[in-house]
Amino acid sequence: MDAAAPDPAAEVLDIVDELDRVVGQAPRGEAYARGLRHRCVFIQARDAEGRVFVHRRTPQKLVFPSLYDMFVGGVVGAGESYDDAALREAEEELGVSGLPRPTPLFKFLYDDGAGRTWWSSLYEVRCELPVDPQAEEVAWHAFLTDEELERRIPEWSWVPDGFDAYERLRAFRAQGTDPGRAPGQAG
Repeated sequence: MDAAAPDPAAEVLDIVDELDRVVGQAPRGEAYARGLRHRCVFIQARDAEGRVFVHRRTPQKLVFPSLYDMFVGGVVGAGESYDDAALREAEEELGVSGLPRPTPLFKFLYDDGAGRTWWSSLYEVRCELPVDPQAEEVAWHAFLTDEELERRIPEWSWVPDGFDAYERLRAFRAQGTDPGRAPGQAG
């Protein structure tokens, strides 16, 4: 790691309760290690042709290293809004500047049942600029059609929170269901 590069584990996050109210702050590494609920953003980026940006995370990532993802995004910093984090994360991971502000679609509480939980806000954005993804974040990338993405789902290992967000987004678009409700959860 470059000596001048900030340590991602040291980034301070707002810690939130089950209603997404701030109850404290902690460094990202501590939040992950202790299973403290925080905030994240997921942004589905499409190119001018409507294809979805898909990437494989680098092996150095703190969570879900080397897995595939159909979203760019990340944690919301302490005191940062979801909207500001969505724009920052999309520009950082895609390696662009001047991106239109991502459009918010819905929020949901991700909980893997094993101590990883975060409030998540899902966005979409059109990126018509040439991308130059962050080498620290993205090991491989491509823009895939929706059909190609569907073919790859059973073949590749996906980040669990991104796959959960993808399933919620599909339900949101196809049926207009409440994406904040867990699959199988009664309304």
